[in-house]
Amino acid sequence: MSDPRDSSIGRRQILAIALPIMLSNVSTPLLGLIDTAVVGRLPNPAYIGATAVGALIFTFLFWGFGFLRMATTGLTAQALGARDTLELRASLGRSLLLAVGLGLALIVLQKPIELAAFALLEGSDQVEALARGYFAVRIWSAPAALVNYALLGWFIGLARSKLGLVLQLVLNLCNMLLDLLFVVGLGWSVKGVAFGTTLAELIAALLGLAVAARTLRALGGSWRQAALFDIGRLKRTLGINGDIMVRTLALLFVFAWFMAQGAKAGDVVLAANSILMQFIGVAAFFLDALAFAAETLVGQAVGAAQRAGLRAAARGTTEIAVALACCAVLLFALLGPASINLLTVDAAARASAREYLPWAVAAPLAGVWCFQLDGIFIGATRTRDMRNAMLQALVIFLGAWWALARFGNHGLWAAFYVHYAARTGTLLVRYPRLVRSLPA
Repeated sequence: MSDPRDSSIGRRQILAIALPIMLSNVSTPLLGLIDTAVVGRLPNPAYIGATAVGALIFTFLFWGFGFLRMATTGLTAQALGARDTLELRASLGRSLLLAVGLGLALIVLQKPIELAAFALLEGSDQVEALARGYFAVRIWSAPAALVNYALLGWFIGLARSKLGLVLQLVLNLCNMLLDLLFVVGLGWSVKGVAFGTTLAELIAALLGLAVAARTLRALGGSWRQAALFDIGRLKRTLGINGDIMVRTLALLFVFAWFMAQGAKAGDVVLAANSILMQFIGVAAFFLDALAFAAETLVGQAVGAAQRAGLRAAARGTTEIAVALACCAVLLFALLGPASINLLTVDAAARASAREYLPWAVAAPLAGVWCFQLDGIFIGATRTRDMRNAMLQALVIFLGAWWALARFGNHGLWAAFYVHYAARTGTLLVRYPRLVRSLPA
């Protein structure tokens, strides 16, 4: 491992962190694709619908706990930069304890969560009955799923993102094999999909814990209860996680509001916006990897108290991210119309999606700046700034939507771009203070 106190950062070092994350991000949708493909072998389309509804519930439920990954990355990278082996262990231990505790809380609260989820999602009686069966099984994967978040954050913080990729590939492979066993082999239908995914999460978590234990042995040192349960560190960990949770909920609200307003404009506009959001999601798979690299390298610089290292990490990762965003814009412009045709056969939805396509084409270049600033501030664990900035951006977005609503769906997309700009601006004004906090 390179010396975390070295402030020189090259593209090879950045890509060594980012490329495995890109591959891991691209492999993530395979979980849903595999589930759908396996259950699609059953004769009743209700099975596919129930699997989709059940998976959607857990996508949003677990995404709300994504702060476990982000907070762990920042704290671990800082400990690495400071060469604090004791805190490297403690940051992992605290995150794992928090993940298990939250996972068990989700199991205990499964009934109210189930009631709330199915009150929001409507389907036929058969689909709902099957989806409830999926939920009853999959909820037990919560501790393992959240442990996987914590482990991924720790490995990224250590700049060992290849380990995260390996765990994701193990998760996908086990999910595929177990789905085939339970659904095709044993005929357990939708519950079989849930069992397969739950066991795959557990296998990945156990393997991740074993890899983490081996990594800790290589790093040296030992567990110390006083460090693990240090009151000051615990308060900081909980505060950071709480800040990121509020920030994540505010971001989720924007996306939910965007889709809800599209739905009010009619089924055709809703379909068009849903299709175009897939373009933004694909770009995020790649751009997020550079933001993750920024988290790791900025965290190391902050831990080592190096202003030059922070600036080098911010500049180097952003240069590559912007170049990648430009490539995404070009690809979307060239392949966008054909991609829309692949995603829908409805003529009205195709025409509507093409009308609003320019908004999706330019989105990677509009959003890359706030993605990078998120990574920088997570690595520096300036999560209070992130929370406040996102809340400010939310208010600005709602104001922009109100002012632009008369322009219909074009106005809605324009408000979405205002949100990108607000996220960038509210963090950018805080960036100089972050830089000045480190010695020159």
